[in-house]
Amino acid sequence: MVSTIVHINEIINNLVWGVPAMICVIGVGTYLSLFSGFIQFRKLGYALKIALGKIFTKTEAAEGATTPFQSLTTALAATVGTGNIAGVAGAIAIGGAGAVFWMWIAAILGMCTKFAEVTLAVHFRERNTHGDWVGGPMYYIKNGLPKKWQWLAYLFSAFGVLTVFGTGNATQVNTITTAIDSALLSYNVVSSSSIKMINLIIGIAITTLILIILLGGIKRIGSVTEKLVPFMAFVYILLAIGVLIINLKNIPTVFGMIFKGAFHPASVTGGAVGVMFTSIKKGVSRGIFSNEAGLGTGSISHASADTDEPVRQGLMGVFEVFADTIVICTLTALVILCSGIQIKYGSAAGAELTINGFITTYGNWVSLFTAVALVCFAFSTTLGWGLYGSRCIEYIFGSKVLKPFAVVYAFVAIIGATADLKAIWGVSETFNGLMVIPNLIAVLLLSKTFFGLVKDYFSRYPKYDRAKM
Repeated sequence: MVSTIVHINEIINNLVWGVPAMICVIGVGTYLSLFSGFIQFRKLGYALKIALGKIFTKTEAAEGATTPFQSLTTALAATVGTGNIAGVAGAIAIGGAGAVFWMWIAAILGMCTKFAEVTLAVHFRERNTHGDWVGGPMYYIKNGLPKKWQWLAYLFSAFGVLTVFGTGNATQVNTITTAIDSALLSYNVVSSSSIKMINLIIGIAITTLILIILLGGIKRIGSVTEKLVPFMAFVYILLAIGVLIINLKNIPTVFGMIFKGAFHPASVTGGAVGVMFTSIKKGVSRGIFSNEAGLGTGSISHASADTDEPVRQGLMGVFEVFADTIVICTLTALVILCSGIQIKYGSAAGAELTINGFITTYGNWVSLFTAVALVCFAFSTTLGWGLYGSRCIEYIFGSKVLKPFAVVYAFVAIIGATADLKAIWGVSETFNGLMVIPNLIAVLLLSKTFFGLVKDYFSRYPKYDRAKM
């Protein structure tokens, strides 16, 4: 049964993430970048300033909203997760070092795509029956496009609901149990025979935490992520930079591998990855899996921000992709490639590749820290995607289904902790691709609205334009 699912998914995945999808993702990002004058570069300094400045600014949000920083950290909670650790490792193993280059290209264009998504989400958001701000692709389709396009909103929401249980929950919790199991076994704290029971206990504990936080609503999610995300990112970045310092002499060679492998993967992988499109496909698809630019999901969180300026919140989306992919994913790739570990190119790999990079450099003791980082990353992603799923199912069925959804979503964590999920990663990647299609169609159709909002904002704040930030 599992092998049949894997086979069918491979066929669908090759269609979803084939040439049309690459043209769609790269094409829309290029179009938005060109016609905005590559605003993601011109205003990157401003985006970093307003995002990082919010870390040290304590504010309170109005009823039914979160602070702009909480909206950002909730979105980052969903993006800064196992995609940064397992996703990058998988991209390198299957697509070679060159996949990192294409991940960068997808991120550079994705910064503008996410800028548009977040800006449109805040501009076209509305209040739900509980008085909360709700927005995202389904709402900018509903409130921004003619009725003939409304089916796209339901299509996106349906794909979103199907995606969250795998991408946002089961695979994340499975990563948590794998990290904890590895740490416990490496120090002989437990025996391999007791792992199943430990995983069940972990699953029940995570289920309880998810349920408490999700039932508390967007404010409780925001209050958790604004504390968890900066902490976990700081610890991970610190450990990764340490690996680079210790292996400083290898960095020039690694960058050479990345650039050479992007166009001639066989020369770097010994022929294991012989097709350039494989590197492009894995780099772009895993990049989107990590930063969600083009997916539209991050805009759902940003739409709850207590702000009157859609463009200002949109610039936080630029920072989000920059932090997720340009910083954290790049550090992960360099840890794997600089540490000198053996990579079996052409074969599937996950978080263990990244963990081995840290262990090779620091020694076995670092498995405790990597376990903590993985747990934080994966749990925060579960919370972020829990919000996305609740908004998607709410759009289809109304607010009455929110609590039942939260209960079902929470209990999926037990399955993620105890079941074999080999087929889930591939299926999750396929559903991610299916979500991209209705979202990018909508973003493209609403691009003139986006350009107009950006022009209006910077005409009212001309000093930012003059500074070329």
